[in-house]
Amino acid sequence: MTQPDRWMLPEGIAEILPADAKRIETLRRRLLDLYHNWGYDLIIPPMVEFTDSLLIGMGRDIDLSTFKVTDQLSGRTLGIRADITPQAARIDAHSFPRSGANRLCYAGQVLHTRPRTALGSRAPIQIGAELYGVDSLQADIEVISLMLESLLLAGVEQIHLDLGHVAIYRSLAAAAGLDAEQQGELFRLLQSKASADIQSWVADNVGETRTASWLCALPGLAGGNDCLERAQELFADAPLALRDALADLRQVADALALRYPAVELFFDLSEVRGYDYETGLVFAAYTPGYGQALANGGRYNGIGAVFGRERAATGFSTDLVSLNTLGREAAAEPGAIFAPAADGESLWQVVNELRGRGEVVITAMPDCSEREVLERCDRELVQRNGDWVVQPRG
Repeated sequence: MTQPDRWMLPEGIAEILPADAKRIETLRRRLLDLYHNWGYDLIIPPMVEFTDSLLIGMGRDIDLSTFKVTDQLSGRTLGIRADITPQAARIDAHSFPRSGANRLCYAGQVLHTRPRTALGSRAPIQIGAELYGVDSLQADIEVISLMLESLLLAGVEQIHLDLGHVAIYRSLAAAAGLDAEQQGELFRLLQSKASADIQSWVADNVGETRTASWLCALPGLAGGNDCLERAQELFADAPLALRDALADLRQVADALALRYPAVELFFDLSEVRGYDYETGLVFAAYTPGYGQALANGGRYNGIGAVFGRERAATGFSTDLVSLNTLGREAAAEPGAIFAPAADGESLWQVVNELRGRGEVVITAMPDCSEREVLERCDRELVQRNGDWVVQPRG
């Protein structure tokens, strides 16, 4: 590496400079205060864990996204977390005696081996909340509501909420008798929304059955409220699990429409994101001009079983850096107070008192240019009649 290249960062890794860093930290505190007010307890999981616990039960995508290193103390493989959700699940299962509802929240940086989108970050700052021990739609409604409140608090004004349900795909795959490899192939096709390819694959692997026609119809079942109505008619004699999933979507949508009438609801019944570990309702929030989900989550019951304590679970997460970028412009920051370089006790006491009241006081340094410091200061401390007073900087 040549000397001019030494300042360069890896692709997808970025530093956050003071103006954005302050806004992001302020947003982090406000969101954690919001979660506290809803009864969610803050946890701070470690950046690295043994992969045996970090990756288990969370699906292949998380495994591929996780950097792995060898622990020089134990010789075992460590993973640098790519998602805090499995860590929260481990903490709920192993570190809490609670048998009922357990609400946890978190905020911290994660690291991905590859960006999840073409221009995405490999080191987002993840913040989110998880609700354990409640297998009820009320829990899903609470978590989605908290996600929407997070976006509104961050200043995201236009929110488009996608709702889906993993049981729709799971029940049709089971009815078609698909094995694990076939389910994986169809999963990839459904992700691409390639209707012609899906129809061809279903014809070759399922044949001409009622279930085949249902599978082929999935990509077209996306839209507003009329989508659910069409689905209920189409799946009138489908497996019970599928019909229950449709009823769940309707109940959740009705509750959210009352709470957040300005949020646009969209249903995607072919949504299969996370089907290998999520078990029920899945959801994602979008906003115009941003080409990926701004926040997402879902139900993932049974995650605690790998830690010896099976629990119902639902939660969401988002990226603080993205929220900072998309939210309304922050109010202008008040200027600072310039204090001269002096060793007197009286000046020290005045500076401390001002800082204690929340003022930013920047003290001059000897033999340093004051131009850049003075650009931040709209006031200054001057001595008048033996007292230090604040006055506008002229």
